[in-house]
Amino acid sequence: MNVQLIKKEKDSIEFKLEDESEVLLIPLRNQLLTDDAVEYANYNVRHPKLDIPPFSLKVTAGKPQNAYKKACKALSNTYKDMLVQFSKQI
Repeated sequence: MNVQLIKKEKDSIEFKLEDESEVLLIPLRNQLLTDDAVEYANYNVRHPKLDIPPFSLKVTAGKPQNAYKKACKALSNTYKDMLVQFSKQI
């Protein structure tokens, strides 16, 4: 996965996650929206086969890149726990 930064401001960032689909974007958006410091987190699919959807993130406190890192870490832990639970069952 390659992260392409489009725009960076004090309280917001816009980026693209190359070679990724809504399979990753939906959980990322949902995780970000659980953070009280996140004012806005969403992506815009223009054409699902031709475009890489830009993702926008705006925070009310702190740095947007910190909110992104926190969300990625939380998702990583969630999926790690899912793998452990699945592995115990098989």
